[in-house]
Amino acid sequence: MKRLVYAAAGLTALAFAPTGAKAEDASWGCQVLLCAASQNPTWQGVPYCVPPMKKLISAMSKPGFDWPICHEANAGEPGREVFEECPAGSQPASSSNGDDHAFRDEKDLCVRIVDKCKDRSEFHRLYGNDEANEQSRITLEVIGSGRDDDFWNQDNGCKVKVTSPRPRRADPWFFDIPNDKGVKERFWFNLRT
Repeated sequence: MKRLVYAAAGLTALAFAPTGAKAEDASWGCQVLLCAASQNPTWQGVPYCVPPMKKLISAMSKPGFDWPICHEANAGEPGREVFEECPAGSQPASSSNGDDHAFRDEKDLCVRIVDKCKDRSEFHRLYGNDEANEQSRITLEVIGSGRDDDFWNQDNGCKVKVTSPRPRRADPWFFDIPNDKGVKERFWFNLRT
């Protein structure tokens, strides 16, 4: 909360520099930036922010849309990251099921290799319920040595590739806004009405 107050104060000072200026007098780009940076409440809970953000959402669907920029804040256009980081020990991976996700090279899965033989009870607790795995869209693939006659290989059947959907961000858009020391701070937001 403290960092929002500092960022908003700095942004407000930049955007509304003339004495006596009001928030309503700010450029549309500065209104959008200030509203997107609102965290508690989010822009949806700030009456002043609803009109400029709805205007933005409507404009985004039109051909030739250009993001409104707040030049005074040196923040530029927002970034967008649809997915959260994968859980520790997992790596992002792309779907390979042949649908249009694969063509976008979207890393929408988390993949990790686990050793089910190290702690069988923990593995069973996490992945032993087939119905729960199916509901969570978790798939398990036993990784063998590749040789049927390699009975004594300790890795044979112990390593399992666990694939799960990558968590999606509730707030996929972000602005990197410089604070009063010039260090950029990231503010996440969404465009849901």
